[in-house]
Amino acid sequence: MPLLDVAGERFRVEVTGPEGAPPLILSHSLGCTLGMWDEVVPLFAANRRVVRYDARGHGESAAPDQVYAMGDLGRDVLALMDRLGLATADFCGLSLGGMVGQWLALNAPQRLTRLVLSNTTAHAGPARFWDHRIKAVRKDGTGPIAESVIDSWFGPAFKAKAPARVAAVRTMVTGTKPSGYMGTSAAMRDMDFRAELPRISTATLVLVSDDDRSTPPAWGEAIAAAIPGARLERLPGGHLSAIEQPEAFVRAVSRFLA
Repeated sequence: MPLLDVAGERFRVEVTGPEGAPPLILSHSLGCTLGMWDEVVPLFAANRRVVRYDARGHGESAAPDQVYAMGDLGRDVLALMDRLGLATADFCGLSLGGMVGQWLALNAPQRLTRLVLSNTTAHAGPARFWDHRIKAVRKDGTGPIAESVIDSWFGPAFKAKAPARVAAVRTMVTGTKPSGYMGTSAAMRDMDFRAELPRISTATLVLVSDDDRSTPPAWGEAIAAAIPGARLERLPGGHLSAIEQPEAFVRAVSRFLA
């Protein structure tokens, strides 16, 4: 099912794993696609029904030219669950996906069984950073920003070890429609869940990476400290931990989900 009509809009969705297995929804980073999860899906799909999708504004999914809100991205997940007949699911989001996960836990907790927030934040920094990024993308598209994005995600060691994979991620960034990148950047600019985190009642795992320069470990540590009962685990490597450390990522998430 590469393309689905979800609440009247087109979304690219892939479902992998045994029918009837517990569902796990994977939600990717800004500027990526569902291909960000390629390393971990075969590992999760041994005993999970894995649902991954191109978020609004990304890949082959709908990319309306407008300002998005985090609620728009969260409601997309709920509509996708309805379309697939999933009353509840485990949810794992990385970076942007983790922000969507926080919105879901605050606004639709009855739809989540457990929540994994990886390499993410409850507040994405000063508005002027995002306004500058939006202005740059509006002027020149996503191509000129791709190298700085890649530099913030991957360190020199991983670039040398896996140049083809880094190149594939760069292609995801440059292939993101400007309308989608700008709309999603606005959602991240306007998001601030810090005061609301203590209301989250869903069982939560927070993953941080030691060398993450996009969402430093302290940002995830603050989330874990604010959510009652949340568990915190550390991984080596940089921002896209599911790509750099797939086995460690899957082990940490699977222990939690078990």
